[in-house]
Amino acid sequence: MKITNKLIRRALFAVVFAAFGLVGCEQSDVYMINAPSDLQDQIDSIANANASIDTGDTTYVTIATAIVGPEDNSAAWWAHFSDYFTIPTNKLLHLEFINHNGGSSNNWNNWNLAIVNVPDRDAENYSEYFVLRSDAYGWGNDDFDLNIISQNYPDTDGDGDIWNDFRTTMDGAKVSLDIDHSATGNVYITATAVGTNGTELVQTYHQAVSASEDISAFLICDGSYFEMKKAYLIPSKVTVVEDVNPASISVTGTPNFVEIGDEDFWGDGVATVTFADGSSTVVDTADVSFSVIPDMSTLGQKTVAVAYSKTKQGNYGPAVTTSYTLEVTNAVTNLEVTSLPVMTTYAFFGTESPAFDTEGLVVTATYSDGSTSVMDNATLQFEIPLAAGAQDAIISYVGATGTVTTTCPLTIIEGTSQVGATDFSTAWWTEFSSDYTVAAGSSKVFTTYCYSNEVNNWNSPCTILRKADNTEYGVVRMDSFGWGDGYGTAVLSSDWNWDIFTSNINGSKVVITVTNNGDNTADINYDVTYASGETHFQKYEGITIDSSDLNCALVIEGAYVVITE
Repeated sequence: MKITNKLIRRALFAVVFAAFGLVGCEQSDVYMINAPSDLQDQIDSIANANASIDTGDTTYVTIATAIVGPEDNSAAWWAHFSDYFTIPTNKLLHLEFINHNGGSSNNWNNWNLAIVNVPDRDAENYSEYFVLRSDAYGWGNDDFDLNIISQNYPDTDGDGDIWNDFRTTMDGAKVSLDIDHSATGNVYITATAVGTNGTELVQTYHQAVSASEDISAFLICDGSYFEMKKAYLIPSKVTVVEDVNPASISVTGTPNFVEIGDEDFWGDGVATVTFADGSSTVVDTADVSFSVIPDMSTLGQKTVAVAYSKTKQGNYGPAVTTSYTLEVTNAVTNLEVTSLPVMTTYAFFGTESPAFDTEGLVVTATYSDGSTSVMDNATLQFEIPLAAGAQDAIISYVGATGTVTTTCPLTIIEGTSQVGATDFSTAWWTEFSSDYTVAAGSSKVFTTYCYSNEVNNWNSPCTILRKADNTEYGVVRMDSFGWGDGYGTAVLSSDWNWDIFTSNINGSKVVITVTNNGDNTADINYDVTYASGETHFQKYEGITIDSSDLNCALVIEGAYVVITE
């Protein structure tokens, strides 16, 4: 069914005329009637009433969740979501809503946008292209690039800080989001927020997505809530993407030295190209050329020149170049550990070996001519035995003429269970420990060893307090943060050195004690010993619970814990 602008005007006239009729002859002031104060709101109401009806270029989408998140701005992260909005290829989704942050002092307590492959967070094939925050930050898959988020956020009060102005403007701001799913295989985001103070904030981002399959979008609250006003689809505004030339190239992972006789001067090298529009990508090694190839048949320092000559869309254009050096050495005949690594205790569960942490490790090589030098740990291979007790890790170097090995003494502990994947791939709220009942007046102690990608503070164990029916009292992290109905009464204390917190999670022994005080409160203690031996604590005291119904469990993200007792 087609609805023309004329029909919309007629409907609007009928509504307004009916409102006028209610005034009566004795009421002379038409502005005293209970009629809409904003005619655009009336138009929006008609549009929503005719949701999902194609009006030519515009298809209105039903908004089922008008208020997203609790209106007291208590929304925990990844707990309150808007509707899913599906965006076919060659369509632009336009959303309008009012953003509320309650005057928060955190930049992220505003709107957050997820662009995903399917409209179901619980689907087996669900994956995120990216999550974009309103404060010009985000994360995503390998294509995600923080460097190409742009914003015009002003320093309106002239104090040198744009973010205090940003937070003020965003509370109550009218936000328009244009999410353009171009047939070129890219999605283009333009977010425009107009604050109650009249300030306009604009943020943009773009990223590769499927050119043929639908994508989906949804909003996420985090100490914020949204009043959804409008949603519709129109044709994409991007039919052609302007090609851009490469601007620079950098390489990582190339070998520092190579044995004479080995012609592989690239090794595990990775080339990253930055284009003229500011975006960067890792390029296929097959597309990299070497304008200067080193002579690997003689000893000494060699220079390798690397070139790349494709545009962003894969066409040939002007080349960009860089270079690196390596040393061609004699054959390695012996290895010796001359400095032990910081981490010498490892815990495991099952058949997967933990990754060897080389921090502090120094391995010295002896060459065929009797000379010695420190090896690059990246050129070595490590094997940790899966057997409890005092064990030796095997350290190997595979050279051109053979393999040379040495050993490193370790202490190995066999765990009773594990939470999270050994390769750190576990996503938030997907892997949990067993659920344990904590009776009034008792405690549950988890002795664990944590292994982390050390990217963020929260890539460390979290503790869930909940009822037997999974109703949550609260969730608390190791890094002095939490949420939930019972969390509001918690008293926090810790002695972290935040400058080194994230970089010391991996290999830490973490003892977590959950205590049911018996007076409808619970305490949680984290007692942490870094691999270096340095100790710290994190305490949460007085979390509100029902002492007659308390269970606890562990959850993790981007890390894993081996529970030993």
